[in-house]
Amino acid sequence: MKQYAPMGSKPAHTKLGESGARLTPKKSRRIRLLAVALCLWTSLFLSSVLSWGAQKSLEPDFHSLSPSASGGRTEDVRFDKYSMIIKGQRVFLHSGEFHTWRLPVPSLWPDILEKAKAAGLNAVSIYTHMGLINPSRGVVDFDGFRALKPLYEAAMAAGIWVVVRPGPYINAETTAGGIAHWVTAEVAGRLRTNDSDWTEAWRDYILGIIEETAPYQINAGGPVIAIQLDNEYTQDYPGHGEYYEELKKVFHDSGIVVPLTYNDPNQGGNFINGTGAVDLYGMDSYPQRFDCSHPSAWRPVVTNYHEYHERVNPSQPWYIPEFQAGSYDAWGPGAPGYAPCAELTGPAFQSVFNLQLWASNAKLINYYMLYGGTSWGGLPFPVYTSYDYGAPISESRALTTKYDELKLQGLFVRSSPDFTKTDWIGDSRDAQSNVSTNPDVFLTLLRNPDSHASFYIARQNDSTSTANVTFKMTVDTLWGRQEIPLPIALDGRESKVVVTDYTFGANSPLRYSTAAILFAGVIGSRDVVFLHGKTSQSHAFSFFPTGTPNPWFRSTDLHSLVRMTETERSKRETEVTLLPGIDGVITIYDSDTQLVLFADSKTAATFWAPVLPGPSEDPFRAFWGIGATEAVLVGGPYLVRSAALEDGGARLALRGDLREGGRLTVVGPLGVRSVTWNGMDIGSGDLMEGANSLRVFDLQPRVALARVRTPELTGWRYADSLPEIQDGFDDKEWVVADHTETNVPEKMWYGDGRVLYGCDYGFCENVVLWRGHFNASGVEKSVNLSINGGEAFAASVWLNDVFLNTSYGNSTNNMNIIEETDDLFVFPPGALKPGEDNVITIVQDNMGLNETDGDNADTSKNPRGIRGFTLANGSFSDWKVQGKIGGYTRYPDKTRGIFNEGGLFGERRGWHLPGFNTSAWKPHELSDGLPSGEAGVGFFVTTFRLDVESFLDVHMSFTFDDPLGPAYRAFLFVNGWMMGKRVANLGPQAKFPVPQGILDYSGENTVAVALWSMENETISPCLRLVVDGVFDSSLSGVQTNNPPWSNTDRP
Repeated sequence: MKQYAPMGSKPAHTKLGESGARLTPKKSRRIRLLAVALCLWTSLFLSSVLSWGAQKSLEPDFHSLSPSASGGRTEDVRFDKYSMIIKGQRVFLHSGEFHTWRLPVPSLWPDILEKAKAAGLNAVSIYTHMGLINPSRGVVDFDGFRALKPLYEAAMAAGIWVVVRPGPYINAETTAGGIAHWVTAEVAGRLRTNDSDWTEAWRDYILGIIEETAPYQINAGGPVIAIQLDNEYTQDYPGHGEYYEELKKVFHDSGIVVPLTYNDPNQGGNFINGTGAVDLYGMDSYPQRFDCSHPSAWRPVVTNYHEYHERVNPSQPWYIPEFQAGSYDAWGPGAPGYAPCAELTGPAFQSVFNLQLWASNAKLINYYMLYGGTSWGGLPFPVYTSYDYGAPISESRALTTKYDELKLQGLFVRSSPDFTKTDWIGDSRDAQSNVSTNPDVFLTLLRNPDSHASFYIARQNDSTSTANVTFKMTVDTLWGRQEIPLPIALDGRESKVVVTDYTFGANSPLRYSTAAILFAGVIGSRDVVFLHGKTSQSHAFSFFPTGTPNPWFRSTDLHSLVRMTETERSKRETEVTLLPGIDGVITIYDSDTQLVLFADSKTAATFWAPVLPGPSEDPFRAFWGIGATEAVLVGGPYLVRSAALEDGGARLALRGDLREGGRLTVVGPLGVRSVTWNGMDIGSGDLMEGANSLRVFDLQPRVALARVRTPELTGWRYADSLPEIQDGFDDKEWVVADHTETNVPEKMWYGDGRVLYGCDYGFCENVVLWRGHFNASGVEKSVNLSINGGEAFAASVWLNDVFLNTSYGNSTNNMNIIEETDDLFVFPPGALKPGEDNVITIVQDNMGLNETDGDNADTSKNPRGIRGFTLANGSFSDWKVQGKIGGYTRYPDKTRGIFNEGGLFGERRGWHLPGFNTSAWKPHELSDGLPSGEAGVGFFVTTFRLDVESFLDVHMSFTFDDPLGPAYRAFLFVNGWMMGKRVANLGPQAKFPVPQGILDYSGENTVAVALWSMENETISPCLRLVVDGVFDSSLSGVQTNNPPWSNTDRP
């Protein structure tokens, strides 16, 4: 842990992305010289096919641009109006969001990065969490899962750029939007403004981020290419722009040279010019919003993004820091869970909405989320534990059908350098650009100004339509006008990219293609293109065959549904039509200089294009287009993580994962003589019949994957965890709640002047207990309590040892939200003890702090606790409060961090930790509930062993099989980590994935359940450990970091 000296002197979870917001003044446009443009066009048009490759080199001299002119302070990262330029190369920044703290096992982070790379992405965007890293004033902690160095080093190994988004405010559906809880209590000034005490509060944290990140900037040989300031804010509110200026100054004064960016929550034009303006502006977009209850009901695409970009920042590339790749899901019985969220934003959404974003000429896109993970402990707000998000990579790290679609798109973008620089020419609203014969089809034309490569992006005019339509096109190419011979189909919610004047490999032209491009590049010495399309549709393309056909290739052996004809324009040009019905991979042309493949899209999605790294001495050898320029094609496995040529190019070494046995197909350099898979020699393979450039191998898992079994969770031991309601309980070590002032804007409703807000006493997160003492005269009849715990909270109340009732908050699919209650608790006969000390005990579950609401960030200063207390016919003497042991400053478990525990008696004693001795506890099965059958809290603990082979990646979950409805909460601890909160009366979550690293796959594991029954009724939780997936994997070296119980700093 590092210590830094303190400096001396929408609702925010509703992400916006639609039109209609305020605009700031435009930046001045760069003037294009008509004569230069005409000259360039003439040169390109008159170039012959033989000089095609030379056309690709027509690029401006970026090295002549000063860093400031292109928006950065290092020549390694620049940009113009088209795209980002990294180390002199144009880059389409194709990124996915990944929050490392939602996967608190650093040795698993390479798994997510390798899966991003395998999907064709070249970057990740990360939020860092102030609340985790800066748990108390002056303490900045980058140990364990809070570290950044392991991520940066894994990104370098994978070849993935990193955009760092440290906030301090991040939103991210996390408590207080990531602002440290201590700040919300200790800072009197306005949060997220230039108020001095807020500045003092965030400075240590940001300096810590800088110290960890600066050595990993691209100019220092690292992967970090940009840093975002704060998150989704407005510029014109008093103190906001000045706050951004302060952030900028700290970054610039501390060695940060990469561009500083911003993400506008809507079309507001914030921070482009004026006070607080950043280097590179971006805008977030969530076009389907966040209600997954009706996943087939779509909103239409947003159509004005290009116009907006041209109005507000035309001199910069169009940057989307967050584009919807799923949705969060809120508490409550009306919440549908994440499966409908995955459907709402599934492959059809990705096809239509991602490509519509391309059509707006966006060249920096980050999909939120690529991998959602788990909001364990006290991290979530206003969501439950799972942050699966319906993302392409599931919470358990499994690949989904959305991942397949993302890979098809990602490999196309990676294969298409001409797509990194395009002018927006027009769309179907412009008669000149409307080349479709069907008015129900909407086309947008993008064109590379240097190579003339054109990209027609087609969708239905009504983007929500499920009808099947066809259209024909006549397009302009370098060889003149071209009528595409076959109708092009759009099956309902589908988009396509039709290319013209497209280059694959070094210098092979496609005159046009209505088939999609999975891969285009150089493999060995040959130009290779792999096209694909739906089996039910026809497709067409035209190319120029070169070289000598290989002896095994005969055009007479072509698939019966393929037609190849030489065009009348040139005997060198061949037009190919593919009729419906093609299934599997087929070879169209195979020579010593070219290979042309086609497959149905379902088969194409089983292929991978792993990058071959460059020279070992190049630190950027794994980055596509910078240190790596070649790849191979591999079909069949569940995942291909990497490829490398060994033994002088004679051996191809592949790493990856298998879900089942099957055929491995390889397209590699012709000099490859053997292949290894995860270090095992699988031979030279067999030649695929009719396609001898493709080698096939039989690949089987090392063990029978179905044999992995999990133990039954039995042998539970039980102890009561609510001694606070018993006679004689001593709370002398608890904190006296006697404050009379607070920085929380929402003041006490009623009481006697004392402020009973948990955050003011260091107890914000998870369960907090309150004890109100009074000497009874015998006439006291009831107590009135106003309790604030956030969305879906609960609080149970006892008088002495008599249960009074439970106050319930609510959230029903993020509607009917109740975060505060005001209830009268009547004392039953015999509960009061006249003439003695009586105690009101409140067990309260805090559900996180609110995020910023509009311009007012002080909405994160919440009155979690007791907002009002009145004793009928009496008055309270002392109020005591207790949350997690040690509060913000002295909590003992520094490994798991500040959000892991709450204030339950068992948590304070460390009963949830591995190694705690429960031998004296009573044997009692969890499914039997609390022994008393009444309201209360109990701890259940059991252990089990796992013995999983080191080469298996096994995904496991803890699942509550009992139905929703009973009034209980269960806090699930696995080897000491709170990996789930089950709210049985609200739901929806009952399944809690837990990764390896939290689970010990080769040793003993401890599972503890703190069970809170909120009514006098019998409850019967049924908990099982289940296997969700088994993979024979190259993933290795997963480490556990589960410190055992110790009595140090615990009572």
